[in-house]
Amino acid sequence: MSRSPSDTPTKAERKVWKVVHERGECAARDAVEALAASDGWSTSTVKTLLRRLVEKGFLRTTRVGNSFLYSPTESALTVLRDEADALLDGATAGTVGPLLAYMVRQSRLSADELAELKELIAAKEREDAEE
Repeated sequence: MSRSPSDTPTKAERKVWKVVHERGECAARDAVEALAASDGWSTSTVKTLLRRLVEKGFLRTTRVGNSFLYSPTESALTVLRDEADALLDGATAGTVGPLLAYMVRQSRLSADELAELKELIAAKEREDAEE
């Protein structure tokens, strides 16, 4: 699903989305409880952010009695890929390499993930050499 830049979740919306995603689905009160404890957010703040995430298509709702359950519409990897695409689209010449290097340094990668990255780099080098 391709989104416009205005549909990109804000930092606050990402926190709410992460709470819902980690639970698979949750009621607004569960998200409020989690975010009040970690960030001190009010009920109205969390409910506003939940509504925005539904409007942007990141969450769906299911009515249960007089409340709603929220669940993610896509996997975490899909959402992060969309955000990475938007980030790369906005990159200027000479910034992609340093950005990727920064992300690798900031990440906690397993040995398998590092091996996969090495293979991707080697494949990219072979591809570029053929051109």
